[in-house]
Amino acid sequence: MTSTRVPTASAFLPGRELGPERATALEWSAQDLHEMQLLLTGDSVIDWHRLDLTGPEDVRRLLRLNSIDVDNPDDLRRLDDLRARAVYYLTENLGLRVDESIATSTPAIELPLVASSRGRLQRQACVLLKVMDIMYHLDARELRTLLSIPDHALYELVEQSIMVLFDELRASGVPVVEFAWSRKTPDSLVTKLLVKRETSAARVFDRLRFRVVVERFEDLLPTLHVMLTRFVPFNYVVPGQTVNSLLDVALLDRRADAADSGRVAPQPQDVPNEFSARGYEVFNFVADLPVRVDALLGGEERGSGNVVFVLAEFQIMDRATAIANEQGESSHSAYKLRQHQRVRERLLRGPRKQAADASDASDDGAGG
Repeated sequence: MTSTRVPTASAFLPGRELGPERATALEWSAQDLHEMQLLLTGDSVIDWHRLDLTGPEDVRRLLRLNSIDVDNPDDLRRLDDLRARAVYYLTENLGLRVDESIATSTPAIELPLVASSRGRLQRQACVLLKVMDIMYHLDARELRTLLSIPDHALYELVEQSIMVLFDELRASGVPVVEFAWSRKTPDSLVTKLLVKRETSAARVFDRLRFRVVVERFEDLLPTLHVMLTRFVPFNYVVPGQTVNSLLDVALLDRRADAADSGRVAPQPQDVPNEFSARGYEVFNFVADLPVRVDALLGGEERGSGNVVFVLAEFQIMDRATAIANEQGESSHSAYKLRQHQRVRERLLRGPRKQAADASDASDDGAGG
């Protein structure tokens, strides 16, 4: 696996560290808390029934994270097109009625605020946004198959953005001990596929991987908060791919109680890795990151869209956990050894003993 590491001091900006109590009680909105809850549990945004945005700046932030520029006329036209297609889907395929205000008259960029309101149209706006979210994702996925852009060019764009995130973490006072990223090598991809039951490259999420180690356990939530507000769109965190053996959802503020917000109560989605040692602790999640590719498009390609998605894995832990994870059976070298042993077994294993026994019995009967 090829990797790049940013050297850091053991702490940045002494005296400005953001502990979880301060970040939760004073700085996090209800929307922040629910986004964090989704991230920690591996839940799906499609199960949400409302947003908690408070004003136009919140909407701008959300759209910016999704690579939508509200000052770009082309982006606004694409939003309108997405809405029209989503309305058609809901009415023609599901037989649902969509109020004219939600379907056409309310500007598309205001729909997130309607979905955050308490009015009669709130639920309709939320339903419409969920369908638009899916369609936006599908459009971008299709665009990536049509464009002649190599993977390494897209990875470089993501890596440039992650450097901006590193600066944001540092400016926020997060004491980063290690900040590194890597790309799966061809050999690593082959091993990954040979040890998985689903031998499909589409199921290898972590071709691009980012690792952040912070000084203290209490720095973990503030780090994730910065990532969600500046870099990772919560709506494209891949459901069911969170591995969380490190953070307790109960650390979040009581205001995030799902029963009071109209959401389906989230259930922890622990996806264990059979090759990790018993004492290995980590917070790991996968996100599909929207990437603007305007600068990489040729003249004929510009009308097809300007956003594609790149899957990336994120691993976050504190220093003490990182050190413990490199001891004995938890170490990366021991992990790779277990993987390679499994690959050898799968490649070299002969027919199952039961099948051999059945064949022997059949031969005995035929000989009689």
